[in-house]
This record gives sequence, C-alpha cells and structure tokens, in this order.
Amino acid sequence: MFGKINYGYGVSGLLVCLVVISFSIISIQGAIIHSIICRPFQSLYQFGDSFSDTGNLNRILPAGPTIPAATLPYGETFPGTPTGRWSDGRLVIDFTAMALGIPLLNPYLDKNASFKNGVNFAVAASTALNSSFFTSRGIIVPTNVPSLNAQLTWFRTHLTSICSRPADCSYKLRSALIFVGEIGANDIIYPLAQRKSLQEIQTYVPFINQAIINTTREIILDGALQIVVPGNFPLGCLPFGISVFGSNKSAVTYDEFGCVISLNNLVTFQNNDLKVGLDSLRREFPHAVIIYADYYNAFLSLLRHAPILGFDPRRVLEVCCGSRNYNDELIDTLGPEFCGKTGVPVCANPNRYIHWDGLHLTEAANRHISNIIVRNILLRITCF
Repeated sequence: MFGKINYGYGVSGLLVCLVVISFSIISIQGAIIHSIICRPFQSLYQFGDSFSDTGNLNRILPAGPTIPAATLPYGETFPGTPTGRWSDGRLVIDFTAMALGIPLLNPYLDKNASFKNGVNFAVAASTALNSSFFTSRGIIVPTNVPSLNAQLTWFRTHLTSICSRPADCSYKLRSALIFVGEIGANDIIYPLAQRKSLQEIQTYVPFINQAIINTTREIILDGALQIVVPGNFPLGCLPFGISVFGSNKSAVTYDEFGCVISLNNLVTFQNNDLKVGLDSLRREFPHAVIIYADYYNAFLSLLRHAPILGFDPRRVLEVCCGSRNYNDELIDTLGPEFCGKTGVPVCANPNRYIHWDGLHLTEAANRHISNIIVRNILLRITCF
C-alpha cells in the first residue's frame, strides 16, 4: 500500500558524553528511583499536543473550560481533580520530570504559575503543520489551537522574560532538556477522521516532519544543546485508529495484538522519515545532543508485557473511560459516547488499562513509557 519503505535507523553522529553518571533504576510499581552525580538538567521544556498538555487547551477561550479534560473523571487518579491533562493522572512528561528531579511543568497559559524550572507549551489538538496546510486540502482543523510554530513563538517570548540578551539565553539553555513532541499525530488523525486515504496522508508526512525538524533547528539556534524528539505512537493500536477501520473489518489486516497494520505502517514510515531528518540535523549541529525517543516501540512493549506490568491482558485495546461499544464507532470528542460525558462509564481500576479514552493513555501506561524513555536519555546526556 505504501510502496517501498526504508526501515533503517541510521543512528550516527550522536554525541554521547563521557560523564560519570551513577544511577540505579529500581522498578517499584513502575516508578524510577535513581541518583545522579552531576545533575544534568536544571530546566525542562515541552512542545507537543494532548499527550503532553498539562493545562493549556483548557485555558483557551471560549471552548477550553468545556473540553472533556477539564472535567472529571480526567485527573481522578492524580491529582484528584481535572487539570487539563488528557488522562486519569500524570503524563509521560510528568514522570520524566520527576525522574530527572525537576518539578512538574506548569502550562504556559497559567500566568500565575512558576516557570523557574521550565515550561510546558504543549496544546491538545495541536498540529505540527499550520492550519492553512489542511484548509487547502479540504480538511477541517481547530483554528484557535496553536500549532507547533506558535508554540515556538511562546518559547521565544518566555526567553525574553528570563534573559536580557541572547548570550544569557544560551547559557540558561545549556542546562535545559527540551522535548519537541510528541507532535504530528493530529496531522494524521484529523484527515483520517475525515476519511482521507492512507495513501494521501502519506504524502503529508515529509511536510509534517520538516515542520518538526525546522522547529528543532530554531531551538538549537536559540542556544539549546540537548533535545529529545519523540516519534509517533502506533496509532493503529489506539481504539480510535481501530474504530476508523471498524466499519469494514473484512478488508482490514490486524497484527497479533489486534492493531491495524496499514495504519501502523504509515506511522512507521513517518517515524523512519523523521529519524532521517534528525540524522541530517545532527550533522548540521554536531555540538548538540539530539535524541530520538522511540515512543512507538515503548508503547508496543506495554502490549507485549501487559500481565507483567499489571495490565489486564484481556483489555489491552479497550478503553477505561468511554462507551463499551467504542471500537465500533468513529470517535467524537464532542459526542455523547466520549469520556467525561454524562452517563459514560468509567472502569473501576485505571491501573489495569493501557487506554484511557481511546486517544490517550492511562497514568499507569504513561509511567511505564516514561521509564523506558528516561533510561535512554540518561545514557546519552551531556553534563556541561
């Protein structure tokens, strides 16, 4: 369906530090406990979409306060009240911050918050590409949601508030870790939900990844030296992805987990193309540490080891919160069957589920993914 796809990783040119880092990673209910000689990061910054948004979209008027993530049961596990996180609790970036000894990041639009140790610029529903790209192709996307380029503008506005000249910013960013993504999932999800073919969506991939690469380049030019660029999750394993193809199951091929193979092939193509772009960026900036975070395989490890990790193996593709007939319907976050709406059921124990609402993961799943990502980061960081 997708023609010839190169699955080579080509990981070269990455600066791996000769740093004395003493850490022990002990799994206690999925948490990482470690000590680090030479604390590598003083601040953390996050760009992205709903997988990372800790409360930006729910502050964007007029619709923000009415989104599902602004109501229970979102946030029921942590902190016990909705915060704008699209989960029952903490996200991957939350656990990553905790593991690195950094306070949880406050959303940029919370103007009363402290940004001493970094900022979260991620906005749910955000795209890597500007809305004009989709409009020109007849695809409807939210026009009041900041794209990745707008998040970059926020980042630079923030820098002007903490440093008086570029040299000061460069100095501060030397001890910062910056996540550029995960982002790009919505660039696939919006056209997919509007019945664009996978073949057409594949033609968007170079544009999506170029937007991510361009933003990463600009952040490096601003002085950042250590950046994590995550790939996309296997969307064919999300209940949303499965539901899109559910009306014609006889024509769909599934893998051993029940994931849609053709959709995951598209994501694999996207991730591999992104890695090629990052290799080029490493050659352009050999002094920077640019880490590709493999969210795709980190997620698949949850499916492969579900019982060991405490997930119910019978429900690895089911949602904790949402209609029990979810996989037979096209997701509608504004519809009556979506999580957070009146009468929509919620499972008794989210820790036993991977999927929270069909598009996003439970706190338990986010914790395990963060464990994998943080281990990779600690092996590649540089202490300046």
